[in-house]
Amino acid sequence: MLSTYRTQVDWRDPEGVCVDIAGPIHDGKGTLTNLDWTLEEPLLAQWTGAQHAALINDLQAQGHGVADLPATALIPVTKGKDGPEHATRLVVNVGTGFNAAVVYDGPNGRMVPASESGHANMPIRTEEDLRLCRFVETAHGFPAIEDVLSGRGLERVYHWVSTEAGTPHILHAAEIMDAAKAEPQGLAAQAKAVFARILGTVTGNLALVHLPFGGIYLVGGVVRAMAEDLPALGFTEAMRDKGRFSGLVGNFNVVAIDDDYAALRGAARHMDARLRAL
Repeated sequence: MLSTYRTQVDWRDPEGVCVDIAGPIHDGKGTLTNLDWTLEEPLLAQWTGAQHAALINDLQAQGHGVADLPATALIPVTKGKDGPEHATRLVVNVGTGFNAAVVYDGPNGRMVPASESGHANMPIRTEEDLRLCRFVETAHGFPAIEDVLSGRGLERVYHWVSTEAGTPHILHAAEIMDAAKAEPQGLAAQAKAVFARILGTVTGNLALVHLPFGGIYLVGGVVRAMAEDLPALGFTEAMRDKGRFSGLVGNFNVVAIDDDYAALRGAARHMDARLRAL
């Protein structure tokens, strides 16, 4: 695709190129989790004519861009306390899949380690969670966070809620959102509330691991679609349900990113920093 594109436009070989993908990367090589595409940094340089190439995870790209976002690109979700300028930040993605990335700003620049948080075990806090866990583990033989916190995850949650009600039914994620608005007490609204509660629990767990006094940033199409509803759906209470550490988790601001180009700018920022360090 890139090679063909170069022949169709007035192309000038760039000094550097950075591509972010939804999948794990090791030694400059990565394969998309939900698509059978594999990319390598040397091939990116070859296909684009770039002198230098970088391949990063899509959440790393989001992390590199969060500090540069204007206030107009942020939707308030949970009010905590404002931290120091260079405090640790946490980015949590809920879209086609689930992942998280922590953002460190230090004297040598910004560091955003990669992770595959969505493939850890989904949390179990109640008997209800255990039943949901057993229901979704049939998808991949393992009850991962992404199996409930993603577009397809919301569909599984709705299928489970309707099954528990004795009326098994399947809806697409967009249909669930529409149905929840049309019938606030219906099964779709219940599924949305379960989804928000689990998202709060997972976000709180990640916050305890990374202590993001610089704030938590929610990204992705699914979470953006319900961002303004999250507080009423129990997200904040679930996030702060951490026993004697509830007060600590209460320090963290949570916002949702409403900007389609945040990751693109983050990738550019990362490539620029990399070139400056050469």
